[in-house]
Amino acid sequence: MCIRDRSSWYSWLLLLVVAVTLGAHPLSRRITRRLERLQAGVEAVGTGAPGARVAVEGSDEIAQLARSFNDTFSTLQQLLEQRTLMLATASHELRTPLARLRIALELLATDPREDLRQQIQRDISELDQLVGELLLASRVEVGNGAKHFENLDLLALAAEEAAQSAIEVSGETVEMRGDRNALTVLVRNLISNAKRHGGDQIEVTVSAVDADTAQLTVTDNGAGMPPAEWEKVFEPFYRLEKKPAGEPASKDKGIGLGLYLVRQIARYHGGDAACDQAASGGCQFKITLLRGSAGES
Repeated sequence: MCIRDRSSWYSWLLLLVVAVTLGAHPLSRRITRRLERLQAGVEAVGTGAPGARVAVEGSDEIAQLARSFNDTFSTLQQLLEQRTLMLATASHELRTPLARLRIALELLATDPREDLRQQIQRDISELDQLVGELLLASRVEVGNGAKHFENLDLLALAAEEAAQSAIEVSGETVEMRGDRNALTVLVRNLISNAKRHGGDQIEVTVSAVDADTAQLTVTDNGAGMPPAEWEKVFEPFYRLEKKPAGEPASKDKGIGLGLYLVRQIARYHGGDAACDQAASGGCQFKITLLRGSAGES
């Protein structure tokens, strides 16, 4: 190739590069502006402004990124609101036994009655239970933190806890990995709830849904509850607004964290908790749990 032809070829190549650059500049600038607006939106959300979200423009990868940001922000806001509600409600729940303790102690100083001593013991137990459940709720809510799982037999674990209430457990042996203490609380809370709101028959069943999933079912023959309550009962400190017709009065009203903890522990184990109506007309709680692998640490 002669020098003149080579020079001409370089000139054409240079013109092509310049043309492509000039043509791509508006497009790249539009993308840059969108990224700048996305950055500004993220920074606005970072200031803590309630309901702040980034604008979703178009349907490309940048728009998908903006939607992902918004989904994450919504989840974080819900968690913060739930934690704020829990702290506020816990403070209220703590005041009641503390107030009773203060009054009982004042009365005990001048009138050492046995019933006052028993009341103090009950209030201390209630405070201990509330603090313990709050600590457990805080631990399992983290979810992705260090999990102290071990190999266990879900049927044996449920049977051991149910025996404390003279309840037999049916089903099959299901080997899984889990947090023994947390799962014991899960079974205990389900049985306690069934005793408080159920009838005189409580059934606990353990089964393997498949190689990966275990299921624990607790059924009672009580008065049941309306479908509108089936999800609400898993909210922290939620209590039924109206006692179902025919349900016997119970002195033990609970502190409102039992079923909330049941769902949190189930999710901590990769599963979930659901409530519906049993064939007997009472409540049926179905808990699914991932079994994990025996070789996991």
